[in-house]
Amino acid sequence: MTERVLVTGANSLLGVNAIHELLAAGYAVRGLLRKKALFVGMQHPALELVEGDFTAPTTLRNAMDGCRYVVHCAAKTAQHGPYNSFRWVNVTATEQLIRNAIEHKIERIVHVGSANIFAYGDAERPGDETRPICAPFTASAYAKSKSEAQQRINTYLSQIEIVTACPTFMVGAYDSRPSSGRIVLTGYGKRLLFYPPGGKNFVHVADVARGIVAALRYGKNEECYLLANENLSYRDFFRMVAARSSRRTRMVRLPRWLLLTVGALGDCAAWLGFRSEISTANMRILCVKNYYSNAKSINELGMSYVPVGQAVDDAVGWFRFRKLLPDK
Repeated sequence: MTERVLVTGANSLLGVNAIHELLAAGYAVRGLLRKKALFVGMQHPALELVEGDFTAPTTLRNAMDGCRYVVHCAAKTAQHGPYNSFRWVNVTATEQLIRNAIEHKIERIVHVGSANIFAYGDAERPGDETRPICAPFTASAYAKSKSEAQQRINTYLSQIEIVTACPTFMVGAYDSRPSSGRIVLTGYGKRLLFYPPGGKNFVHVADVARGIVAALRYGKNEECYLLANENLSYRDFFRMVAARSSRRTRMVRLPRWLLLTVGALGDCAAWLGFRSEISTANMRILCVKNYYSNAKSINELGMSYVPVGQAVDDAVGWFRFRKLLPDK
């Protein structure tokens, strides 16, 4: 009998790629999403799409019926908004999902966390799974809520198997909103491009999807795994994106003081009721080298990673297909 997996957030960048990878690995998949008509992934006879909000207990219970595993991709990932809105989705609703999974005797949950629940490092000593969240991410509502969710998850580990996959910044195809792919749209085909002084770890979303399947099959209960690949400065990443376009791009580095000044203005605007991703916390994040190691995922999950350049190519191809980028 084919094992069935419930995937929440089925139309997210990671959700679609995880569904494709699970289907390729021989699982039957039930994808939970708000509107089936908006699903951008491939159709498959072993894929069932169910409409609903994973934060609704009845919807969640019905979606879990007949499933053996759960892959929890759904999350609030925006970079603005009050903390309570993040806490409701990423902490409270996730705990509700775990309780329902226990009632349904789900065998294992793969919970998608965030790399930023761990302290980042630099090029010489990248962050790993041993050190907890640190500034400036302690001021990020998203990262803070994911860290709190992980603490809540740890209280259920004696009742159900939970493995946490912690991706870094994902790039690739099937970015329907777009979400993280906006960074590719920002850097592609521009004559003048301003970039921040920091950097981050980039990873192909297809590799993260493979990591989720590996965590489902081989991950150790209670463990967290960073799914990470290349540590790149923003300058190097944007040069990689710009190289995919026929247009020559001039790049200008933004100084830290200017970003922090803009962030302070964003804080003032938020205090006056204007919603924006511009804040002191987000500007500080753009100024750090947010680097991580993938050693644990390689050693314990058998992971390998394709070059980030391939992720950029796939993202560009996807956005061209969606008419968000020109053909050349």
